[in-house]
Amino acid sequence: MASSFLAAAAQKAGPSLRRQALTLTDAAASRIRNLLQQRQRPFLRLGVKARGCNGLSYTLNYADEKGKFEELVEDKGVKILIDPKALMHVIGTTMDFVDDKLREVSQSLAAVRRKRSEFIFINPNSKGQCGCGESFMTTNNPGASK
Repeated sequence: MASSFLAAAAQKAGPSLRRQALTLTDAAASRIRNLLQQRQRPFLRLGVKARGCNGLSYTLNYADEKGKFEELVEDKGVKILIDPKALMHVIGTTMDFVDDKLREVSQSLAAVRRKRSEFIFINPNSKGQCGCGESFMTTNNPGASK
């Protein structure tokens, strides 16, 4: 009886109780807005691909239209589509953009300066990352899209 009461309450509340699929920081939203304007595209599509030391890596592509089962996230004036195969791996994730003008890297006793600009993902579903940070794993990895 309690479970039927909770189910009815959740249904009445509707999507307001649903966890947001993706949240953007101001820096990420600004960078995405700039990229979409440059390419004259309405959407950026987020997916995951089976790759790397830990099984999954994020993919970002431009999109012209929403696919039938894709999740649409509108945050801070930009529109992100989430591939349905990626949704269970990224739900609740915060996407940020880091733009470090110069970063020193030690190579063969010489300091090399290079620019590092990248999107980073703070993913509560991630159960581990490889050392380089290019791949991650979740408890749902076996269902990853290839």
